[in-house]
Amino acid sequence: MLATRIRQKDGTFYFISYKAEDLLDRVTFTSRYYFEGESIEAETGGDDEVARFIHGIEKSEKAFQRLLNRRKVRQIVNFYENAVSQPLVPGTILLFTDEELRFRKTDTSETIGHLSDPQHKFLIIDGQHRLAALHFFRQKHPDQISQVEVPCILFDGKSADFATEMFVIINSTHTRINKSHLVDLYERVSWETPEKKFAAKIVNQLYEEADSPLRYRINRLGGRSQQEKWILQSEVFNELHKVVQRHRKFFEDHFQMRSDRAYGLLRDYLKAVREVMEAVWGENDKFMFTRDVTLKALIRVFGDLLRERKIVGAWEEERSPAPFQKMLKPWSELTREFRAEGFYERFPAKGQVERVRRIHVRLMDAFPR
Repeated sequence: MLATRIRQKDGTFYFISYKAEDLLDRVTFTSRYYFEGESIEAETGGDDEVARFIHGIEKSEKAFQRLLNRRKVRQIVNFYENAVSQPLVPGTILLFTDEELRFRKTDTSETIGHLSDPQHKFLIIDGQHRLAALHFFRQKHPDQISQVEVPCILFDGKSADFATEMFVIINSTHTRINKSHLVDLYERVSWETPEKKFAAKIVNQLYEEADSPLRYRINRLGGRSQQEKWILQSEVFNELHKVVQRHRKFFEDHFQMRSDRAYGLLRDYLKAVREVMEAVWGENDKFMFTRDVTLKALIRVFGDLLRERKIVGAWEEERSPAPFQKMLKPWSELTREFRAEGFYERFPAKGQVERVRRIHVRLMDAFPR
């Protein structure tokens, strides 16, 4: 295939103009979903061809793309059908292959040449909705598809994390994907801080590990979640990230900034909280203890307790919730304060930030001085 080679610093990539039919046969559609406890899939019944298409897309934990939006695909198809002089795909589609392709320049140019084809299909870094709509446009208007060429930028010979990183760079500068999705990908992005990667990994463990008190209770899917959730993933991450930043030296000295080692500390703290507050844990209809404002306050208390060398030392010896349970025992007297009825009067605030702070202060005040 004819391509233009583009060099930027140490990077090399290619510009290619593809016939729409050829391109659609060379790409694979993927989307990220969650194996643990839940997934979102389009309904397969009826005559909804877009839903059936989305349902059949390959999904894996290694994918980075958002789930395709049926409404958005239909809107783009409608635009393709009605556009006359307006270009159908004016912006480039970003493609990726981990295979290293061969470039053979022409006799007359250093930058224009022939690029070998990959053995496997391309992944789509950006433009999945536009290509999905083009798929349906081809089905509805086979006589017009030959008139459509698609501008593409192709990246080759890199790891899958390169594609993930580029996806995050493109989307984190807009409001096109929810914050929880970005948190999910932080650990695979090379330029993010060690503190962010560390916190993101622990949050993922809190969601998916079988021994986590918050397993499946952290909302990774925003408004699309179909199960009862207690708190957004991005909110857990923001609070834990602050703790990690404030106590970076502690996590470095005790756990070498390894999430698989540090996770047990936070897990056992939350287990102790659940044990002490058993009467109100998970009772979200009658109590506010496992609502977002209180859970955020609990993470702040966790950060405060890291300064208590005695309790941290006891945990390191036992590796169990027991040391925290002894410390948190006074909280059992506070259960009535977390009743849903009158909760906002007991913790008056102008907004969530202030209410989290008030709950945090109340929990800390319960400890003997």
